[in-house]
Amino acid sequence: MKCPGQDTQYWQAGAIFDVKCPKCDHSVEFFKDDTSRKCGSCGHRFINPNMDFGCASYCQYAEQCIGDLPPELLAQKEDLLKDRVAIEMKRYFKSDFKRIGHATRVARYAERIGKIEGGNLAVILSAAYLHDIGIVEAEKKHQSTTAKYQELEGPPIAASILIKLGAKEALVEEVCDIVGHHHHPRSDETINFKVVYDADLIENIDEKQKENPLKPEQLAERIEKSFLTPGGSEVAKEVLLSEKTVK
Repeated sequence: MKCPGQDTQYWQAGAIFDVKCPKCDHSVEFFKDDTSRKCGSCGHRFINPNMDFGCASYCQYAEQCIGDLPPELLAQKEDLLKDRVAIEMKRYFKSDFKRIGHATRVARYAERIGKIEGGNLAVILSAAYLHDIGIVEAEKKHQSTTAKYQELEGPPIAASILIKLGAKEALVEEVCDIVGHHHHPRSDETINFKVVYDADLIENIDEKQKENPLKPEQLAERIEKSFLTPGGSEVAKEVLLSEKTVK
């Protein structure tokens, strides 16, 4: 069956339209599913400004459906991936709201740190949402939730989720690598790993503070020594050394 979005029998008025070439102002005819067209006057090729990427932004068959995707769409596709990973994480943990909350907060911190430090937010946020995904299997197989068992069981589950969502192989490999040692930094880590590590550390410290709080000066000392990125330290101070925390 042909995708309804690409089947002309479902098209409505406005599916074919004219756009002025940004180089020479010549009128160029576009079909709504054209990703780009070449100007017949000056030869400049440009992206369809009215294209509704819709399901193509996340569909794993988009390349087969509309051909080679332009860089703008590829960026949007990866940006939407993180939202779908979040949904799959919640489905996997079901009613375990404590673990869902933990992963969601880690992702929130990771996004803040990632915007400071740079890196690939699609990788960072996917890894943040999935970093503890192995904990359920760790409990089942090893009767333990310790880091080494989470890291052992997590990558295959993370891979199955990402492959199901149509993520590219390189992204799957990097996310799984992060999930597989997220508590144990190596000597030479990527910025993506460091951001996820710092985000998880913020949440873990915050959780421990609620149970057995350190004094403000002890907490400040730990922040100075423990984080892998300046952005991580910055966000940690905002979250952990707020006026409310100090009191």
